[in-house]
Amino acid sequence: MRLAAYLLFPLLILVTGIVYLLIGDEPAGGVMLLFFAAAATFFMWVLVPTFDNEGNTAPIVEDFELPED
Repeated sequence: MRLAAYLLFPLLILVTGIVYLLIGDEPAGGVMLLFFAAAATFFMWVLVPTFDNEGNTAPIVEDFELPED
């Protein structure tokens, strides 16, 4: 899936927040939606490049032994 498809979700939140600010009676709800859109965009920007990584995330140490219980 392309990056544009993942950024569609924050874009929909942004549009909802703008419409809510223009139409709604409470500006706090619209501001919270705008902050949520910014946070979702940031998380997508950070996480989408890591989607194709598979397997272990740490190097494997050959001589590692689990502690005895």
